[in-house]
Amino acid sequence: MASLEDEALSGVTRWTRIALLVGLGGWTWQFARTPISPDAMDSFLHLPDLIFHEAGHFIFAMFGQFMSVLGGSLLQFLIPVIAAIAFLRQDPPETFGAAICTWWAGQNLVDLAPYIADSRALQLVLLGGKTGAEVEGHDWEFILTQLGIVHLDQTIGRWTHAVGILIMLGSLAFAVRTLMRKSE
Repeated sequence: MASLEDEALSGVTRWTRIALLVGLGGWTWQFARTPISPDAMDSFLHLPDLIFHEAGHFIFAMFGQFMSVLGGSLLQFLIPVIAAIAFLRQDPPETFGAAICTWWAGQNLVDLAPYIADSRALQLVLLGGKTGAEVEGHDWEFILTQLGIVHLDQTIGRWTHAVGILIMLGSLAFAVRTLMRKSE
């Protein structure tokens, strides 16, 4: 007897997943060729990511100022990771959904990279419509200053972007493998 996932992979669902992977592949390529660019913050996913980012400040506030500030970026990244884990804990595991959520986690790193790289320049326009320079800093300027590594903002931003792209590519490869395995 075929599993529910196998049945779902027939017909329209299978072609929808293939179309999703093609779209995410194109989006990944766009992010990869514009590193440390505000383009990431202009993407459709930036606004949903921003909701989790802002909620993270509130949720982590009970752990002190540093964790409250870091909590925005931390929760922004953790939400898709938690969703991926939830997909994997299903019986049977929903590996395709987990791969897509993992792609989203990578996208969140790409989304955070320009913010991190802006720690000294403070030129990104923030939620209130002003730059970090106009409001005396932003999250990553505070975080990296507290850690004594604000001078590495560009390097950390580039590495964050690169790791995000690698996660996105790896999760897409895994999703393709999952689809191919289901068709055998």
